[in-house]
Amino acid sequence: AIFPMNLVEQEISTERWIDIPEEVLDIYALWRPSPLCRAYNFEKLLDAPVKIYYKNEGFSPAGSHKPNTAVAQAYYNKAFGIKKISTETGAGQWGSALSMACKMFGIECRVFMVKVSYVQKPYRRLMMETWGAKCFPSPSNLTETGRKVLAEHPDSPGSLGIAISEAIEDVLAHEGSRYSLGSVLNHVCMHQTIIGLEAQKQFEKIGVYPDVVIGCAGGGSNFAGVSLPFVRDKIHGKEISIIAAEPTSCPTMTRGPFAYDFGDLAMTTPLLPMHSLGHDFIPAPIHAGGLRYHGMAPVVSHLVKEGIVEARSYNQLATFDAGIKWARTEGFIPAPETDHAIAAVVDEAMRAKEEGKEKTILFNWSGHGLVDLASYEAYLSGKLTDYQLPDDEIERAKKTVGQYPKP
Repeated sequence: AIFPMNLVEQEISTERWIDIPEEVLDIYALWRPSPLCRAYNFEKLLDAPVKIYYKNEGFSPAGSHKPNTAVAQAYYNKAFGIKKISTETGAGQWGSALSMACKMFGIECRVFMVKVSYVQKPYRRLMMETWGAKCFPSPSNLTETGRKVLAEHPDSPGSLGIAISEAIEDVLAHEGSRYSLGSVLNHVCMHQTIIGLEAQKQFEKIGVYPDVVIGCAGGGSNFAGVSLPFVRDKIHGKEISIIAAEPTSCPTMTRGPFAYDFGDLAMTTPLLPMHSLGHDFIPAPIHAGGLRYHGMAPVVSHLVKEGIVEARSYNQLATFDAGIKWARTEGFIPAPETDHAIAAVVDEAMRAKEEGKEKTILFNWSGHGLVDLASYEAYLSGKLTDYQLPDDEIERAKKTVGQYPKP
């Protein structure tokens, strides 16, 4: 087994609620509840009939939403007697969060970091090492998967699919070790719903309810975290728009087929029903490394397929433009991933202006960009470019997933 049984039970649970253990709540108390803030200055800049609220998940020790599930997963692994955890990370947000959580529970942590981010974001690696983890660039020479990729593509920038394969292979090679995933799966999305549940209680206190809920989406957990509690309201008749923002360079939901596919390059995971660009997809090396994943959480994919969630894709330059505007009005510098959500907020504000409708918008400010300043330097110096995924890549994806049963 690559997961401890207590997390497997959560993955397939049909319970309406699962209690948060006291030990997990004690650690959450370091930064939770996260503040629900109103972006008055950003509203003035946009000059649209909107009220913009955001959950600031950047106050966690790792600077993002990722510790919400990292702490929970480390706790359940410790309860199951696990001494070592291996994982993957894209931009390093997940790897740093799990490194911190593992240290708090006395578990050894090994992280395979997508190579392009390993190079672009050295301080994320240093954060992991500060918390006692070992961090390796992926693809690496430590696994058969990594060696195979390097033999075929020596300059491979890596992908989350490759890093996941390497982490799983590493687990299988070390007795007493388990794998931990930072997104996609049901139990991960469930841990993150603390974001949306808190937001609902905070809105109740001020007598407000959002018309629009927005989150960026890579594997889907941060988006699921802010949106799923509101999805329940929508299913029960509430008028609300729920929008997932992804990159045009990795348009999983907006252009990828909904099909069964593997979650990793080496095909070690079960087949998952999801929007996918194919498990063999290598994304362009954009700076929003946390959004460079070929698939999407099955629960989010299903909601998109059913029309409950709307997916939109945004170009890299538009997202950085939105992030810069945010930083220059609200002060906080967002992570490149968060910039995608802000771009969608701008989009919605402009629509409200055109329609002459008042809207209340909630979005998840999933993390700060203080360790991503090299990305902003590249943008400000004019070195960043947009990348549109070619149609032949979509056709390749359809062929890849076409060999598996249809959901």
